[in-house]
Order: sequence, then structure tokens, then C-alpha cells
Amino acid sequence: MLLFFILGLFVHFVFFGSIFDIYFTSPLVHGMTPQFTPLPPPAKRLVLFVADGLRADTLYELDENGNSRAPFIRNIIMHEGSWGLSHTRVPTESRPGHVALIAGFYEDVSAVAKGWKENPVEFDSLINESKYTWSWGSPDILTMFAKGAYGDHVFTYTYDADSEDFGAHDVTKLDTWVFDKVKEFFHAARNNQSLFSKLNEEKIVFFLHLLGIDTNGHAHRPSSREYKDNIKLVDAGMKEMVSILEHFYGNDGKTAFIFTSDHGMTDWGSHGAGHPSETLTPFVTWGAGIKYPQKVSAQKFDDAFLKEWRLESWKRQDIHQADIAPLMASLIGVPFPLNSVGILPVDYLNNTDLFKAESMFTNAIQILEQFKVKMTQKKEVTLPFLFIPFKLLPESKQLNIVRKARSYIKQRKYDEAKPSHLLSCSCIAIGVFVAFFLLLQDCPWTYYIYCLLPVPIWYAVLREFQVIQDFVTLLLTVPPSYFVGYLLVFILGIEILVLSFFYRYMLTAGLLAFAGWPFITQLWTRAKSISLSWIFFSLLLAAFPLMPVVGRKPDIFLVMGAGLLVLLLSLCVLTSLIKRKDSFINEELLLHLFQMLSVVLSMCVTYSTHSSLRKKQGLPLLNQIISWLILAFSLVLPLLSPTSLFERLFSILLSLMSTYILLSTGYEALFPLVLSCLMFVWIQVEQETLQQHGISCKQKVTSVRFTCSTDITQFRQLYLDDVRRAFFLVFFLVTAFFGTGNIASVNSFDLASVYCFLTVFSPFMMGALMMWKILIPFVLVMCAFEAVQLTTQLSSKSLFLMVLVISDIMALHFFFLVKDYGSWLDIGTSISHYVIVMSMTIVLVFLNGLAHLFTTKKLRLCGKPKSHLI
Repeated sequence: MLLFFILGLFVHFVFFGSIFDIYFTSPLVHGMTPQFTPLPPPAKRLVLFVADGLRADTLYELDENGNSRAPFIRNIIMHEGSWGLSHTRVPTESRPGHVALIAGFYEDVSAVAKGWKENPVEFDSLINESKYTWSWGSPDILTMFAKGAYGDHVFTYTYDADSEDFGAHDVTKLDTWVFDKVKEFFHAARNNQSLFSKLNEEKIVFFLHLLGIDTNGHAHRPSSREYKDNIKLVDAGMKEMVSILEHFYGNDGKTAFIFTSDHGMTDWGSHGAGHPSETLTPFVTWGAGIKYPQKVSAQKFDDAFLKEWRLESWKRQDIHQADIAPLMASLIGVPFPLNSVGILPVDYLNNTDLFKAESMFTNAIQILEQFKVKMTQKKEVTLPFLFIPFKLLPESKQLNIVRKARSYIKQRKYDEAKPSHLLSCSCIAIGVFVAFFLLLQDCPWTYYIYCLLPVPIWYAVLREFQVIQDFVTLLLTVPPSYFVGYLLVFILGIEILVLSFFYRYMLTAGLLAFAGWPFITQLWTRAKSISLSWIFFSLLLAAFPLMPVVGRKPDIFLVMGAGLLVLLLSLCVLTSLIKRKDSFINEELLLHLFQMLSVVLSMCVTYSTHSSLRKKQGLPLLNQIISWLILAFSLVLPLLSPTSLFERLFSILLSLMSTYILLSTGYEALFPLVLSCLMFVWIQVEQETLQQHGISCKQKVTSVRFTCSTDITQFRQLYLDDVRRAFFLVFFLVTAFFGTGNIASVNSFDLASVYCFLTVFSPFMMGALMMWKILIPFVLVMCAFEAVQLTTQLSSKSLFLMVLVISDIMALHFFFLVKDYGSWLDIGTSISHYVIVMSMTIVLVFLNGLAHLFTTKKLRLCGKPKSHLI
């Protein structure tokens, strides 16, 4: 009997323990190959703020006075980043929540046996994959990620476990301790060369775990004043931390920030179950690689949260908690955590389609690797006749999916996953019908081009239906009166541009309107000095279209006057630079003086050549040699100047003005100088207007530098005001065309412009020199706009699309104005107008490339290292 009793007791112990062996065994596998996106990441570093126990509704809602408890976070949502809800899973505890956040998978249930505190199975995480990680906060959370990390690249700073006292008088000290330690850390880093060098590495993570809110919620409930005041404290502390980080890294725009929570909390101060108050947590992200806020008129969510939080106008993008890990890995370019099951939320990324596609592909391969390892392990321990592979994803299908995805990426077909063939089939059917109809009519082959060309164009347009829908949604958010007024002004502006091809004084009317523009905006009240400069130079430039066509009344003294003004301006700029810099580098000073000397030589050569030709003594050989040398040097000297915005642009102006003086015969020598002054003011104006719209500008104009590599992650969402910027560009380009004469007619050219270079008739050489004279104002405008794009974070691609629309609208006017009757001059002029407008986009691409070369390329002499003072 005793034996049966012992046996029965043993069986019950086995059955009792079996549930832990069957149900509480880790599903994680090991042996996967790390996967990372092969493209440069948008951020060098990531800052992760986790407010433990923070409910989404308590953060996002307004208080009884209509104010936000977290004004800093709300400002981020409205002006700098993207936001949404992070949906967690049960159990809503701190350890599983942080594992989902940082490792990308939902905690295996085997951890329940150890109270969610230790690692029953080693797993990979973002912290493990980082180059360095510094973390501050609770010992319960930080140590579990440091324990599983290889090497010595994870540094943790924790308070004593005894500090986590629910009965303490003020538990906000848990958060202030973190903020104080971070401040001390960055202060000490400035005097610690080893630490400073580590902090300037790439792929680094800063993790701030803030436990005060959770502790206050347990002790006083989430509806308490203590809980809500703790949110205010965390918001203010985060604002200070962001400021410290940005200052430490010189506002380099390479830091990504993420703010979220591991779980929420019930009204009675507990968590662990699946109530929405526990599973809905806030998610706010901003900085490098993150999309700017997107204003919308309607959203896809059925809940009433948006209206309650008064955030219905800002696009909300919800994610699963495990999706945050691949997002963070993508932002700083580290391998995706090996055990992650998160799906990269590409809608948060502000990057190229190629980067998004490559990141999604890497994410898919990383998840597939886990599937393959798990299948291999299962196959090795299962008898062959008992092993049943997963039928929906056999090996052949895996290879086919991967091969197709890679092929689509190579072909730049980034949206081809499961494409719908309805649109393509419809377009093919329409094309066949149109072709058959034309065949029956026995039409010429050109008719096929005219009638069939719209079919692929509309196909491409309809494929971007989502973009069109977003654009329409954006328009619906604009007040009707404002939209109608803006549309009327835009139409009037287009008509002025069209009329300027026939009547140059219409440009004067447009520039007068430009001069009055600051008065109808906030620019006049916020920046009067900039506004006055804008008005002055707009009025000054408006005088040129009223003057006679170049060449009709040559005046060498006006050319000399232009040269003297350039020299005077150079002296002022040189004095300003010497005062602004502690020391002026010898190479920069010599370059500046050499460019001034080029202007002086240009003046002397122009005056000497004019006098010699007037005396019928021909072109002096020395003058001719100097002219060609000045022309050659003018193309190289700007590339030797510093790449800081102001110095590089002024260097370009000096070099091009030395050539333009040689090519001038009268008042047109003043035109590029006045135009450039207006362009300098325009750069300041655009940054000022951007700030008025609530968009933060990372740097002041004086500290901006041109760079060869465009950081697309810094590009922002387009706004209606960007249409005005594109219109300004087109207007300034047309002004460069017709400001000193109508170049649409050959008889407006004056051969005297090239006499400093050659007097013997050579149509190709003379035509090239006159074409360069025409292009110089264009280059100045495009170099200025290169700076505008940089300071306002405007994408060149977006600019070209807007300019294309404007030029096509103008081209429609000229298409119907083409004449096939009258004099040859009338017919040729009507055709040339149409050709000029149609080729505007092509010319713009060329000029943009030339301006990009002039502004970003840096040449070094004699192999000396680049040296400039910041």
C-alpha cells in the first residue's frame, strides 16, 4: 500500500511539473545570421525614453483647463515628429514590456517562473547589437539587458533597489535621479577624452528608464495628482535632456528620439491583465529619419480618442509594441535583434523608397531565418516519416518570394508586393481600343503617339492614388476662403509670368508685388530688418525690366561702377568675416584677396579694351590672355572656398562677377549684383517664414554648411507654402531670362559683349560666351535656391515636380499662342516662347547640378588637409 501511495504521489508530481515543461518552455531559437540594412542609416545615435506605467490617455488628454500635461511632447506631435498608440500584449508587466520594446518579441512564458526578473533563456536585443549603450534607471530592468550582452559595451547606472518604495514621500526622485545623472554624465564627457570619443561613435543608444510614474500609480492611482504631476516632471525633464543632447552634438540632426511606455495601468493602480488602460501606451518619435507631422482631415480609427485628445488633425499611426525594436534598429543601422518578430513600421520613416524597401526586405529575411532554424531543429529531432513541413511556406516558395523581392528592389519597383493587375489590364485594354480605332481611321503614325501617350501617364498617376488622396485630404484641411485666395494669387502669378514673355515691364509689376509681400504676412512684424532688405532689393531689381534692351545704349562707366560696388561689398564682407572669426585662415584670406584682384583686373581689361577698340587699335593680346584666364579661374576659385553657406555663395558671386564684367557693355553689369543681394535676403526670408509655420530649423543660416551627401532624412513634409517657394524660383529664373533683354529673339544679342575675349568672328565661340553670360544669373539663382533647400529641408525632387507643374501650365498658354501666320519674326518668337518654357525643367536639372557642384565641391591645394574654423 505504501508503494502505491509513493507511486501515486510521484505521478501527481510529474503531472504537476509537466505543465512547466510543456507550456512554459521557451520558444526562442538560436543560430540565426544577423541581418541589417546595407544602406547608410539616417541616425548616428538613438535616445529611448521609457516612462514605466504611463497610460496613453493620461498623457495625451488635456487637463480641466484645456492645457496639456506634457507640453513638450504635444509640441513634438504637432511640429516635429510622428505619434500613435503602441499596443502591448499580456502580461502587461515591466519585464515583458521592455523585452518587446528592445528585443522585438513578446516575452516567453518560461520567464513567469522567475518573476519576470532574470533571463531564463538568452536573447538578442537592440542593446546587444549596438556599438555602445548607456542606460540609467531601475536595476530590475537595466541589468537584464546588460546580463545577456556580449563584450563590455553596455554601461548601466542604477539606483538602489530599496529606492523603489511605494510608501515613500516623493517617488518622483526616481526620475529626477535619472535626469541628474544624465546631466552629470554629459558634463563629465567633455573632460574625458576616452568617453568623448565613444560618445561620437555611430550606432550608439541612450536608454532612460523612468519608474516614477509607475510607482506613483501603484501608490496613489493614475487619477491622482501625484501621478499626473509626475507626467509633467518627466515631460520637463525630457525637454532638458533633448536640449543637452542637441547642444552636446552641435545640433547635427543625427539623433533619433523615441518616447513610449512598457505598459499602462488600471484605474485602481494595477497592471498585468489585458484591459485597454493597460495595453494602450503612448508612442512618440522624432529626429533623424522620422517623418514630420502630417495634417489630415479624416483618420481611419473608430475610437473616440482623437476627438477627446484634440489631436484629430495630426495623423495617428498605431503600432504593435514589438515593432518598435526593428524601427530603432533601422534608424541607427544595427542588425535587427535576432529573436525579433516585430514588423518594421515604414510609415514612420522619412527616407528614400530604396531604404524602406531594403529595410523591409532585411526585416523579412530576419524573421524567415528564425522560421528556418526552428524547422531545422524540429526536423533533426523528429523521425522522417513523422515530420510534416509547413505547407504554406515550403522551401521553394521561400526562395521564390525572396528572389522576387530582391528583383523588384533592383528594378526600383518598391510597391510591387502583391500588386493588383486590374489597373494595368484596364490601361492595356484602353490602349488596344485606341490603337484599333486609329487604325480604322487610317491615321498618321504621329496620331498614335498623341493618343496613346496619355495612357501610360494616367497609369502612373493612378498608381499613386494614395498620394493624390493625401493631397486632396490636405487641401480639405485648408479654410475655403484661404484656399480660393491662394488659388487666385497663383493664377495671377502665372499670368504675369506668361505676359512677361511679351512685355518685360510685367516683371516689374511682379517684383513690386514681391516688395509688398512682407506686409500681408507676419514677416514684417517679426523680422523688420530682413523685410526692409527684401523690399529695397525687390524695388531695385524691379527697375531693370524698365530699361532698354542690352546693347542699345552701351555705357562703360556703368560697368566700372558695378565693379567698384563689388569691391566695396567685398571689403565689407571681408571685414565682417575677420570680426566674426577668432582667426582668419591664411588660405581663405588669400583666396578672397585674389578674387578681389580678379574683379580689379576685369575692370582694367574692360576699360582698356573699350578704349583700344574706340581708337581702332584692335584687341590687345595681353587683355585677351587675361580675359581667358579670369574666365578659367572663375570656374575653379569658388571650389577652394569654405563650404559654409555665406562664404561659399559670396565666393561664387565674386568669381562670376569678374567674368560678367568682361562680358558687359552697360547697365547689365549691375544686374547680377542686385539679383544676388536679393537672393541672399531670400535665403533669410525663407527660413524666417518656415519658423513662422511652426517648423523648427536645426541651424542658423550663418552656421549652415553645404554638403555633398544629401541627408534625405532631414527632408520634411510639403506644405502649401512650398508652392510659393517653387513659384518664386520660376519667377526669378524668368527674371534672369528677361531682366536685361529678351533673349528669345536673336537680334537682341550684342557681339560687343565678347570683345574682351575675341573680335575675329567665330560664331560657335561667340555664341558659347554669350550663352555663359546668360547663364550666370541663372547659376546665381540656383545656388541661392540650393541654400534655400538646405535651410528649409525642402526636397529637390519635390521642387522639380512643382516647377514642372508651373512650367506645364505656362506651356499650355504658349501652345495655343503658337502662330503659323505673319512674319517670320512673329512665328519664330511664338515657337521660341513655347520651347523655352517646355525646356525649363530640363535646364533646371542641368543648372541644379551645376549649382550643386559649385556649392558643395571642395578642392584642396597641394594635398593639404581641409582646415576651417567652426
